[in-house]
Amino acid sequence: MEETDAPALRSPWRLCAVTQVEELKILVRMLPLLVTIVFFYAVAAQVPSTFVEQGMAMDTAVGSVRIPPASMSTFNVLTIVVLIPLYDRVFVPAARRLTGRENGISGLQRIGAGLAMPVLSMAAAAFLETARLRAAKASPLAPKATSVLWQAPQYALEGVGQVLTTVGQFSFFYGQAPPAMKTVCTALGLLSIAAGEYLS
Repeated sequence: MEETDAPALRSPWRLCAVTQVEELKILVRMLPLLVTIVFFYAVAAQVPSTFVEQGMAMDTAVGSVRIPPASMSTFNVLTIVVLIPLYDRVFVPAARRLTGRENGISGLQRIGAGLAMPVLSMAAAAFLETARLRAAKASPLAPKATSVLWQAPQYALEGVGQVLTTVGQFSFFYGQAPPAMKTVCTALGLLSIAAGEYLS
């Protein structure tokens, strides 16, 4: 009787199926990318906070219309709405002819290009803040001399980063995962967004 009870007592941790081992390897290989993308979303979280604060210290009048600084994120959204079809209809076919790949460039190249955009966006914000402070010091009677529309490039660069990184991230995770792991990998992508928002 003891021999028949022995297999039932065997721990599932002692022996794993080959597919379980391979799925774990895939997850471990995706971890560096997930960690890197967390920093992208930590910077992206600055758009609705730090950028708006910067806009509040600027001249929001455009002619007779006042633009609320929080509505400047419209440039981010417009960039995304315009670039997604352009990416699919113009860039991918052109890159496909050059590289011979179905998607034009690899998912990692797309994500890498997207990861560079927040750096450029923050650099644009830093240059704008420097110019704004100089203008405020030069004319103390009109401290809000810099137009809020100068924020448009930093919002647009953030939108380019979203198009490249977010869409690229999910297509990469979904494409690299085995069928049984597609939802887990997509969930890990969403977890990286949450972690980035939390870190900011």
